[in-house]
Amino acid sequence: MAILAVAIGVSLNAAASEDDALIVKDFEARVTKYIELRKKDAGSSPRPTNSSDKLANSQNDLAAKAKALRPNASRGDIFTPEISACLRRKISRALHGHEGAKIRASLRHAEPVHGINLRVNETYPDGVPLQSTPPTLLLHLPTLPDGMEYRIVERTLVLRDVAPNLVVDFVPDAIPPIEK
Repeated sequence: MAILAVAIGVSLNAAASEDDALIVKDFEARVTKYIELRKKDAGSSPRPTNSSDKLANSQNDLAAKAKALRPNASRGDIFTPEISACLRRKISRALHGHEGAKIRASLRHAEPVHGINLRVNETYPDGVPLQSTPPTLLLHLPTLPDGMEYRIVERTLVLRDVAPNLVVDFVPDAIPPIEK
């Protein structure tokens, strides 16, 4: 009887892993489609310059073009309910796994970001710290193409397009409460 229970558990875990793989593949396709569209129709990174004003203007122009490509963008376009649930599971497992203490310590010691009203297809607010995602946590998340990154705002996982500094999508409550 115990062997049957273990076999059923292994079978369910394998099915869950296959489902997660399909969900991650869909997520990666959505991110790739977004970044290809943005690069094709809005452009790439702002041109290098020594002038901070020119760089800011170039980034703002790129952001305006990128926003225009998705005028009706909303939360869940990239982070679908399925990938959001999958990411929450992956993050929870990472926080409770063998690297969990290290990840939690990193999250506690990072510069906290509070009180931001995130909006999809809007620029990440100027002057607000970009809390990095601990590398040990990134190992558990789907890999992003160049120019895209994960950021953390309080307990929210943010998908940010670096060049135009846009919030592409986000997952509220992706990070479980971290005890102090």
